[in-house]
Amino acid sequence: MLLGVTAVIQPGLGLAPLLRHQSAYRPPLAADLAFVVLAAVTAACAWWVLRRKPLPLAVSIAGTLVVLTASSVATAALPPDSFFREPHWSFGLVGWHLLVLLADRVPALLTALGVHVAASVTQFLLAGPVARTELGDAAIVVFGVTVFQLAVAGLITLLDRRAREAAAAGAARAAVATRAAVAAQAGQALRAGFAEQLGATLPLLAGLADGTVDPRTAEARARCGLAAAQLRRLFAENDDVPDPLVHEVTACLDVAERRGVAVALAVSGDPVDVPAPARRELTGPVLTALAAARTRARVSVLRTPELVRVAVVADGTSEFSGSAAVPVASHSRDGQTWMEARWRPE
Repeated sequence: MLLGVTAVIQPGLGLAPLLRHQSAYRPPLAADLAFVVLAAVTAACAWWVLRRKPLPLAVSIAGTLVVLTASSVATAALPPDSFFREPHWSFGLVGWHLLVLLADRVPALLTALGVHVAASVTQFLLAGPVARTELGDAAIVVFGVTVFQLAVAGLITLLDRRAREAAAAGAARAAVATRAAVAAQAGQALRAGFAEQLGATLPLLAGLADGTVDPRTAEARARCGLAAAQLRRLFAENDDVPDPLVHEVTACLDVAERRGVAVALAVSGDPVDVPAPARRELTGPVLTALAAARTRARVSVLRTPELVRVAVVADGTSEFSGSAAVPVASHSRDGQTWMEARWRPE
C-alpha cells in the first residue's frame, strides 16, 4: 500500500511543481536529480515489496541515507521565499519514501522523520530573514504533513500487531485442533484394542453367565486367567513408562502370580524402542505360556540394537503362534514348555 501511495504521489503531486518552477531552482539540475533519485529508490523498494519480502537492513539504511540526501539537495535548490510552499515538492514526498523504507522499523522511522524535518527547518531558517507570516505558514505545513505521516506509521504498526496476534491465534487453534485429532485417533486406537481383546473375553463371560462354561473346570479357569492377563496387558500397554516392553511383561507376570504361580523375571540389555504392535506380538505368547503354567515359570527379556527376545520356561503345555514380524519357536518335554519370541528392529 505504501509503495503504491508513494509511486502515485511523486509524479502526481511532485512532478507538476517541479516543471512549473524549473526556472526558480538554483540550479534546476539539482532539483531534477533529486526527483530522479527518489523515483529510483521507489523502484528499488518495489523489487522486494512486490514479492512480499521485507527490505534487507542494508537496503533500508542505504535508501534512507539516499532519500535524506536527495531531500537536502532539493531543498537547497529552492529560492528563499519558496520553503514549505508549492515549489518545495520534496518536503511532503520524502516522508512517504521513509515510510516505505522503515515501516517495519518504527524507532528508525521516527528518527529519520525527525532528521528530515530538522534538516528542512534548519535550511529554511538559514536561507535568510524569515517573516512572521512565513514562519506561521511553515509551522502549519510541517505540523500537518508530519502528523499525518506519523498517524499512517501508527496505523501500520497497529495493523501489523493485529496481524501477528491473528496469526498466533490461528496457530494456537491449529495446535488445539491437531491435539484434538491426535487424542481422537489415540482414543479410537484404544477402543479398537479393547474391542479386539474383549472379542475373546465376551464369549467367555457369556458362557459363564448362561452356564455353558463351568468355572470349576481347569479349562474354564485357564481361559479366565488368560482373559484377565490379556486385559491387564492391554491396560499396561497404554501407560506412559520409560520401558513399555518390560512394563507389559511385568503386567503379564502379575496375573500369573495372583494364581499362585512362582514367576522369575530376568531382564538384560538397554531399553529398545519397540512399536506397540510388535510389543503385543512379543507378549502374546508370554500370556499363553503363563496362563498354562501350573506352579512355576521363568521369563527372560533380552534387548540389543539388533534383536529383542522374550523367552518363557514354564511347567505347562501350550500351543503358540507367531507372525513374519515376530516369529515364535517352542517345544515341550516332560511337562515343561520352552517358548521364545523374537523381533528385529528395522
